[in-house]
Amino acid sequence: MRASTSSRSSPPAVTAIAGGRPVLLATLGVPLERSATVFAVDTAVEGGQSLILANVTRLEPLSLSVRLGYDALEELTPEVSGSLRRSAGLALSLGVRVERLRVRTPRPVTALLELVAERDPAILVFGPDREALGIRAYRRCVRKIRDADPCLVWTAQ
Repeated sequence: MRASTSSRSSPPAVTAIAGGRPVLLATLGVPLERSATVFAVDTAVEGGQSLILANVTRLEPLSLSVRLGYDALEELTPEVSGSLRRSAGLALSLGVRVERLRVRTPRPVTALLELVAERDPAILVFGPDREALGIRAYRRCVRKIRDADPCLVWTAQ
């Protein structure tokens, strides 16, 4: 067999950020801030990377709920579901591969840091709506994430 060559030049490839590492957009059971969604999707598009959309929520330690399957219910509110759906839709409309994750745990920030360690994203976009989460809780979470220094972190200000 002969190898064929083409004289046409191929279009320039999109430069991948951080060696092919995804962008992680995370919330803690509340809707996403619009600015976080825009930043995460824009970063994924420009870097040619996938987007991991993670909703890490608190799972109260009720073993009967887990046994009955109530831990697998839809997101906590229609606002959260809508926010996540809009974010995924925006990314998909721009050609970004999206992976949606829902993590239920008694310790959401710890689980988020474990997810970051497991998936090794180029950037963590921490984007929960500060009003919905509560300003003090938001600051506490940001402090824990920054103290852990898992990767490059973006937070809405």
